Amino acid sequence: GKPMFAIIVLAVILAAVSGKLISASGAVQTIAVYVVEAGFTGKLFVAASFLITCLLAFATGTSVGAYFVVIPILFPVGVLAGAAPEFMIGAIVSGAAFGDNLGPISDTTIASSATQHADLGTVVKTRTRYSLPAAAGALVLFLLFSKTTDGNAALEAAGGEAKPLSLVMLVVPVVIIVLCMLRKHLITALSFGILAGIAAGLLSGVYTAEGLISFPGGFAVSGAIIDAITGTAGTVAMLIAVFSLLGVLECGGLFEDVRGLLEHFAKKERSTEATIVLSVGILSMVTGVISVAIVALGDLVNELGERAGVNRYRRANLMDCTGCVFCFLAPWTVHCVIPAQQSAQFGEGFAVAPASVPFVNYYSLCMLVILLAAVITGYGRKSSRD
Repeated sequence: GKPMFAIIVLAVILAAVSGKLISASGAVQTIAVYVVEAGFTGKLFVAASFLITCLLAFATGTSVGAYFVVIPILFPVGVLAGAAPEFMIGAIVSGAAFGDNLGPISDTTIASSATQHADLGTVVKTRTRYSLPAAAGALVLFLLFSKTTDGNAALEAAGGEAKPLSLVMLVVPVVIIVLCMLRKHLITALSFGILAGIAAGLLSGVYTAEGLISFPGGFAVSGAIIDAITGTAGTVAMLIAVFSLLGVLECGGLFEDVRGLLEHFAKKERSTEATIVLSVGILSMVTGVISVAIVALGDLVNELGERAGVNRYRRANLMDCTGCVFCFLAPWTVHCVIPAQQSAQFGEGFAVAPASVPFVNYYSLCMLVILLAAVITGYGRKSSRD
């Protein structure tokens, strides 16, 4: 069994409910009105969304959690403010990848440093030589190439009218962010965020009890909460299929095959580094969880790296950076499926296909270039220290 599957499915459902509490209240349209009036639209908003998500994911140490907090607010606001939907998703996924990659409390950072017996603080310090250039490159690309639409037209089509009282529903993401930063479990954070949103909505009059959930007769159930839950059916079905396939591949001995590949090709320093990148990349794409790939290969990477003279900090950085490239660029992983599902809940004009997300994930694409340069030219090799 995969405990991660149950956690992700439950998180998808809870995130849909929390997102619905925000979007159905009119808070998104209200923020969009203020953003458009301030002239903070199009490419500028895409770039700002990338930076905001970078900071949030770095502070909380969770990329998936960042999706559930950021997408319900920044994504629809950005689209209504004139940013193309796919670039808004690309900016948010890119920011989440940065936080997952560099954050000192990220599970991937902890796993990569622990498996290579490297000091966590030094790992984070040396990783900036890879992460910061990739982030700078992504920011420039978003500013240059993000597509825009007519924000005013989109806002009018969405019935853009400011409802200041609806902003009370921002208590939902605030509670979630605070609990994530306090290192509470994602499910706990989402649950308390929903409870806080329901209480705030009822007390302020933004919602009525019947508007949230009602029983019109017979076995029928309706309301904003029910609509949010039923809207996740397609995503849950896709996750079932993806995790089933991953389980078959793992049971078929893929882990052992990749370990054998690592042992066969890892001879000298450069070939060992290239094999680390290839092996961790394959496993992170197949499992969909970077830390699982790092832990599965950690001991072997440590052994072969020591033999070939690859520094422990270099090994930790190569493993983590590789995961944040290949896992985030594989369209069947949660880093493409969940953002796509989150985007679709706002309507057909907002929907982004999972297969299109990798092409606008500029952080992972820039990191791919840096990884290739690091292995081929030795960039970052001498700057790592024992």
